[in-house]
Amino acid sequence: MHVEIWSDISCPWCYVGKARFEKALTLFRHRDHVEVTHRSFELDPQLAHTGPTTGAAHAKKYDLTPAEARAAEENLAGIAREEGLDYLVDFRDHGNTFDLHRLLQLSAARGLHDELLTLFYQGNFAAERSIYDSEHQVEIAVRAGLDEAEIRAVLADRRAYADEVRRDEAEAAQLGITGVPFFVIDRKYGVSGAQSVEAFSEVLRRAWAERQPVLTVLGTDDRAGCDAHGCETPRGWSTGEPRTPGI
Repeated sequence: MHVEIWSDISCPWCYVGKARFEKALTLFRHRDHVEVTHRSFELDPQLAHTGPTTGAAHAKKYDLTPAEARAAEENLAGIAREEGLDYLVDFRDHGNTFDLHRLLQLSAARGLHDELLTLFYQGNFAAERSIYDSEHQVEIAVRAGLDEAEIRAVLADRRAYADEVRRDEAEAAQLGITGVPFFVIDRKYGVSGAQSVEAFSEVLRRAWAERQPVLTVLGTDDRAGCDAHGCETPRGWSTGEPRTPGI
């Protein structure tokens, strides 16, 4: 089963949604058969490299007073902490995430995407140092396991992995995705937002069940044994395995 997750590093609900989805996946008994792919999505692609603080940006974007913007941040901080995530209300810059996504595409090519995505979220929401500081980005990417020289080369060349970022964003547009986080399961189910662990668990179960063949048994009777058509186990005897595939 393939799960694709469109998200942006600047999005607090993506931070929370990732944690909730991973909890649901841990509880899912077929988790070893689930492939997760993270996709790029920029919420504010027109932003300058580094803009105003998050509070000021949200106040302007959502027409809030500074007090209302801070209250909203405090609320998000409480929700994140309930999921076991660190979250600082102050200190955060708000800026263009294109370079972060290019580095994430590099990490995907090196098999380290989840490691870097997790560290980028922590760097943005739980560190006093700006995630838009290129040296901070290099340090985080090295911690994730990437080669420092390769990281610096990607940051120096704005064309590096740009096509991969734009391809993800084009796919999002084709699928009608206008906000993140957005979860797509087998290109059949779409889940918008940081849903509860229970909601993610339910959609995983449903999607898995619909992938399995439904066994319809015809021509059975109460007799056990073998005849010209096949053999049955005696009634009341179990092999320990379900006869009908399920979730």
